Amino acid sequence: MASIRELHQQLVSKERSAVEITQEALERIQALEPKLHSFLCVTADRALEQARQVDAKIAAGEEIGLLAGIPVGIKDNLCTQGIPTTCGSRILENFVPPYESTVTQKLAAAGAVMVGKTNLDEFAMGSSTENSAYQVTANPWDLERVPGGSSGGSAAAVAARECVVALGSDTGGSIRQPASFCGVVGLKPTYGLVSRYGLVAYASSLDQIGPFGRSVEDAAVLLQAIAGYDAKDSTSLNVEIPDYSKFLKPDLKPRGRRKIGVIQETFGEGLDPVVEAAVTKAIQQLQDLGAEIQVISCPSFRYGLPTYYIIAPSEASANLARYDGVKYGFRSEDPDNILAMYTKTRAQGFGSEVKRRIMIGTYALSAGYYDAYYLKAQKVRTLIKQDFERAFEQVDLLVCPTAPSTAFKAGEKTADPLSMYLSDLMTIPVNLAGLPGLSVPCGFDDKGMPIGLQMISNVLREDILFQVAYAYEQSTPWHEQLPYMG
Repeated sequence: MASIRELHQQLVSKERSAVEITQEALERIQALEPKLHSFLCVTADRALEQARQVDAKIAAGEEIGLLAGIPVGIKDNLCTQGIPTTCGSRILENFVPPYESTVTQKLAAAGAVMVGKTNLDEFAMGSSTENSAYQVTANPWDLERVPGGSSGGSAAAVAARECVVALGSDTGGSIRQPASFCGVVGLKPTYGLVSRYGLVAYASSLDQIGPFGRSVEDAAVLLQAIAGYDAKDSTSLNVEIPDYSKFLKPDLKPRGRRKIGVIQETFGEGLDPVVEAAVTKAIQQLQDLGAEIQVISCPSFRYGLPTYYIIAPSEASANLARYDGVKYGFRSEDPDNILAMYTKTRAQGFGSEVKRRIMIGTYALSAGYYDAYYLKAQKVRTLIKQDFERAFEQVDLLVCPTAPSTAFKAGEKTADPLSMYLSDLMTIPVNLAGLPGLSVPCGFDDKGMPIGLQMISNVLREDILFQVAYAYEQSTPWHEQLPYMG
């Protein structure tokens, strides 16, 4: 399947219709899903109706935007009116939202075609998409390996060309890490740039919706459509959204010599040597493109993981308290009393990882432990943010590996949660500081699995991310390689 811009040209020239493009995506989904399991719900009827509306506009001589008629996948923790939104959990198995999330509303207004809801770790808690209550998504590059998480369904669907672009959510790396594992581009925007209204909350101060694409340009086009102020979201930023396409230039020189910092703390012990070699080569390529490279120290970066696993579960324990069997969602059968109903509903409805994080969060917030854990974690969060602020006084952009390794085999880490948590070691500090981060493919390991380079910019400087990532992408062949799916 072609890029957004290529498909747009085919539509306006009437070389192809939106219905034809949508049918191609739906046929590919039907062919690949038995082995890939990217989608929890395929919305074929709705997709074809949206495509017909785009074709009618073209036939009437109306102008259409870049996203009109483009097949899009939506992570299944974004509310879609009249279409199930399960969050990958049994507790929301039969939940059909009565309202639409802001981002999906914006995409529908832009004429995008939603082909389905993608699989995820339950309530976005996980790094492999193995925590879904319904199915385990496979990595298109090797079906025995995981696609990353929690937005693994969206990343795999884009990599396998089941859709052109997709939306995910990123709380501690859940867009960037699966983008790295699946060899696609994934962006976690500045906190507040994209409305969270209609996103089922995991950790409200960390969650952010963002795009997946097979190219930097496709990710930029999708972000352009979903970014912007929303009065329904109290954390939404009321800022002007630039035209991101203006920053997509094939080299770095026209806009001056970019200063890029390499985060010292992300190299060394725990980093796969093959990943380190690929990232080091990518940094050299940025230098060849005209960037000035310097090593930057962010001493508190290493404390991101323990800080996150206090703050995020604490917020989750509060957010998930609403699932009690009373208002909506799953309810256990024949409880003896209301307390038994609460207990049985949550015991049967939540998976083991969700229960684990709720218990961690409840403990950290409990009387006698709040100061020792949660309050201290918030103080360390401030130190991490200050490290980034000092770094951006010296450089325009920071780079490091997106993940310490390439995709691991399914089942390899399920019995060891701490080992699984380390998959997000490089990405978590970005969420704690509310910064934008982007993963772009930068090579492959000896097993043919993709490697990602993470780029981090200052608040609301997605323009710099796109500029540098696009220049790098255009000078390397990695984005052109596709997984063989038959």
